[in-house]
Amino acid sequence: MPYPYSLEEINQRAKFDAEGFVQECEAIYSRKVLEAAAMIKDNSGRCNVVFLSGPSGSGKTTTALKISSALESIGIHATTVSLDKYYKPYDPETSPHLENGEVDLESPYCLDLELLNEHFHALKNGDEVLIPHYSFKLRARDLSKEKPLRLGPGKIVIFEGIHALNDMLCGEHPEAFKIYISAHSDIEKNGALLFKRAWTRLLRRVVRDERFRDTDALETLKLWINVQHGEMQYITPYKHKANLLFDSTMPYEIPVMKRFALRAFSDVQDGAAIFDELATLLPALNAFEEVDPGLVPPDSVIREFIGGGIFKY
Repeated sequence: MPYPYSLEEINQRAKFDAEGFVQECEAIYSRKVLEAAAMIKDNSGRCNVVFLSGPSGSGKTTTALKISSALESIGIHATTVSLDKYYKPYDPETSPHLENGEVDLESPYCLDLELLNEHFHALKNGDEVLIPHYSFKLRARDLSKEKPLRLGPGKIVIFEGIHALNDMLCGEHPEAFKIYISAHSDIEKNGALLFKRAWTRLLRRVVRDERFRDTDALETLKLWINVQHGEMQYITPYKHKANLLFDSTMPYEIPVMKRFALRAFSDVQDGAAIFDELATLLPALNAFEEVDPGLVPPDSVIREFIGGGIFKY
């Protein structure tokens, strides 16, 4: 179960044994990945489909890839598929919208639920399917990038995405192995809450969006309000369905993220709609010692957000 980490302990390790601190945290994460792989293997006789869900910034994609590698090491061939590939082509009349008229990308109704369930059944039966590819730039499917997939003995597919545990997707497949991943752990200072678990995911998203998605911190912060609303409505109500709750918190990560996040937040002006949140978050962030990002291993989940990793997304 998740538990609060101590700022005092984090700063002590970050200041005097940063390399050992990083290695220790990564070793714990690797053990959790191996445990997940073993549980999936045990369930593979019942079902060869795995659902991995979690809110934005949880590290779903990297963790799914790491579990896939761990399964390979114990003789199970694994493929990962992002549910983002199943977005429906944009239709101004049928696509779900927010009150401001923008598409509600947090809604499960953006996904082609009928096609997903059709593919789940086909894969369980050993039939071949064509995995679609959705272009967010075109807001349409790219038929040239469809890929065939068939599962046989000793083969697993991991479907990962924010809605993977929603009843509309996995409700008809109770035998599938289900994982819910999130950064579950808070950070305390002198026994009092200092850094909320949701802030860990927010920092991950702010840093990733600023570095790789050409989206500044203010824009990400504005979107974050709807992201959290979507989580409460569409994601967290289904986490109890998971066979495994996976805490993706890395105790050393805030010290690594600090320099990236402060640079991203530097352009957010006082008076912005979200500034009240930053007025609390920034002092908490400044309480952490820094850790050199160069110490982060190339296969770490943290590389999903700061870059320089070995996985392709």
